Amino acid sequence: MDSRLSRREFLRLSGLATLGAAIKPPPPLDAAHPAGLGRVTTSWIGVYSEPSFKAKRLLKLTRDQLVTLLAPEIADEGPTHNPVWYRVADGYAHSGYLQLVRWEPQRPVLNLPPQGTVFEVSVPFTRSYRKPDSTSDPLYRLYYQSTAWVEACVVGVDGRQWYRLVDDLLKLRYHVRAEHMRWIEPSELAPISPEVPLASKRIEVSIARQELRAYEEDRLVLRTRISSGIPDDQPGENGVPTATPRGRFYIDKKMPLRHMGDGHVTADLEAYELPGVPWVSFFHFTGVAFHGTYWHTDFGRPKSHGCINMRTEEAKWLYRWTLPESLPAERLRIGRGTTVVVT
Repeated sequence: MDSRLSRREFLRLSGLATLGAAIKPPPPLDAAHPAGLGRVTTSWIGVYSEPSFKAKRLLKLTRDQLVTLLAPEIADEGPTHNPVWYRVADGYAHSGYLQLVRWEPQRPVLNLPPQGTVFEVSVPFTRSYRKPDSTSDPLYRLYYQSTAWVEACVVGVDGRQWYRLVDDLLKLRYHVRAEHMRWIEPSELAPISPEVPLASKRIEVSIARQELRAYEEDRLVLRTRISSGIPDDQPGENGVPTATPRGRFYIDKKMPLRHMGDGHVTADLEAYELPGVPWVSFFHFTGVAFHGTYWHTDFGRPKSHGCINMRTEEAKWLYRWTLPESLPAERLRIGRGTTVVVT
């Protein structure tokens, strides 16, 4: 059986058909209608003369470099799991480590709930600092669509508004420019199909197909490509194998954000620190979860340390759709919820 996807099926699974909704920054002279703005999410990626890793590499784009994406192309040479490339000014770049981003500066929210609330980064990236002062110690760089718990809006030494964030793992307080964060209003987190009984919702994950399907009874309500854990059953440095566990589970804990990684306080961009992983729905006692992903878009092959990597907007949908129901003001929700079957 041919495992290659048709172009129509790939577009349906990847959400590529909605790229037209991406932000359109001021176009370069040779592109009246760019496809969007991309951020390089890894140390470097190549730009090639053709949409193929076998073609001549013309140059490198480095981490957090922003590039105008002129048009997406489905390459005949693949790779099969993700044949999407982008035409850029100097050639072609594969989509796997290009995050579609937007520039959407926000008006600061001055009056926040006493317990704080969840925000998301609304610009390609922003640097955080220990104090509301860009000359103080720099900390994590926060990325587009990552989430953060904001507990206060304060005036910085520059006279501008800054948000004070609290790290859920380290309980560290640090600060970021307020205009770089978007408040997620409670209406955005309203439950999806809450009238459907718990027993009628289920999630099925196929490791072989790298695919997730969500059902209400026998009706398919979501089908998408994912990236599961790298297939290694040997314990990693934290004592937990990177392979995604197979079996029958249930969602038992949900968080709008989670700091994942080594848990170090650092400004090193190459460190394994992922603050603000968004829309986390846990289903295994080792901490394996469904969650949004801002560090790659190479769905369709295993890439994680055990979790199910998803497109952020789809992880948010799943977060709202699954039980237990999580309220907008909650940083943690615990309870036996939606069934998960991993095969």
